[in-house]
Amino acid sequence: MTTTLQGTAHKFGDNIDTDAIIPARYLNTTDPAQLAQHCMEDADPAFPAAARPGDIIVAGLNFGCGSSREHAPIAIKAKGITAVIAKSFARIFYRNAINTGLTIIESPDAPDHIQSGHRISIDLTNGIITNHTTHETYTALPFPPEMQKIVNAGGLMESIKKNKQTG
Repeated sequence: MTTTLQGTAHKFGDNIDTDAIIPARYLNTTDPAQLAQHCMEDADPAFPAAARPGDIIVAGLNFGCGSSREHAPIAIKAKGITAVIAKSFARIFYRNAINTGLTIIESPDAPDHIQSGHRISIDLTNGIITNHTTHETYTALPFPPEMQKIVNAGGLMESIKKNKQTG
């Protein structure tokens, strides 16, 4: 089971809504690869070209607010982003992220100190975020093991399929 994630940070502010994550003009597809091409482009037009697999999004309050579309976490995950760290998440985005297999971490302090380009790691078991650029650490809510199992399986439906096969 994956318990530590590491990547380069991409910083965003408060109230990043699902239209900023994946603009509504691209909702005519459910193809994850196509969604990934436009991930976060309304929040930062340079993001789709700059983001690399393994990178981590860092944001402020209420990340994923707006509509209940699952396209938003699917686009982030398909872009290769391994986790989103935020001060808080909109409830429906939180649920959709788990259901689609995207790791999300709540931290009251880390988003205030991490900047774009910083190299960071996340210890999911112990709820520790390390900023390797500044040599600082921050606390986060530990990611519950059962939720991590769902994420590691690729989301809720994949987790159910795997449990049926082993059960």
